[in-house]
Amino acid sequence: MDAAGQLPLRVGFVGAGRMAQAIAQGLIQAGKVEAQHVLASAPTDRNLCHFRALGCQTTHLNKEVLQSCSLVIFATKPHVLPVVLTEVAHVVTAEHILVSVAAGVSLSILEEEGAMVIARGRHARGSETKLLQNLLEACGWCEEVPEAYVDIHTGLSGSGVAFVCTFSEALAEGAVKMGMPSDLAHRIAAQTLLGTAKMLLHEGRHPAQLRTEVCTPGGTTIYGLHALEQGGLRAATMSAVEAATGRAKELSRK
Repeated sequence: MDAAGQLPLRVGFVGAGRMAQAIAQGLIQAGKVEAQHVLASAPTDRNLCHFRALGCQTTHLNKEVLQSCSLVIFATKPHVLPVVLTEVAHVVTAEHILVSVAAGVSLSILEEEGAMVIARGRHARGSETKLLQNLLEACGWCEEVPEAYVDIHTGLSGSGVAFVCTFSEALAEGAVKMGMPSDLAHRIAAQTLLGTAKMLLHEGRHPAQLRTEVCTPGGTTIYGLHALEQGGLRAATMSAVEAATGRAKELSRK
């Protein structure tokens, strides 16, 4: 028990891939939960070794996670989740808070097994949503949204990581083309993205405002922006988010 006489929060992960690892590491590093109170399950040891390295408990039995933990995060592949939910349904109680981070899985599917996500289902209470938000904020920004936004978020943020990496790579390769060493170019490109993101988030400005401030008349930036517009960067990026969102919706219908 903790200082207040309450049992410590036990967090379980069904599925031990990169998403689960990132969330677990964030919760532990932020002091939201102790490593010894985290239990992860997976069919093999391939990913469970990463949890053990964090000091977490592991198992090959999904139902053991439900039997040991009150907050359970399902981080399986989308097509696997319905099977897993059916497998563990008999050990789910009204005291469980069940969360899915699987792309393309609707609330109606989750609610058949009594599950709740940050896009709140019929059975999720406000206190449970607040608890989840508080925990996940250890891993980054977290907000409750309507379910209709979940697939869009997948296309924007989930897939957006790959889009941003592609742009960062292209940005660095442009510098390599002009004569800069590759390692240096990639470090500068990544730092440029990081610095820009911090300014947008911390100062709360619209991207167009910041872009205008660094774009002097007749200067280098406006020439570069003109080249990006000629190459269709803006339209291609919008189409990428649209395509990824569409795929997430397709997965939810399967």
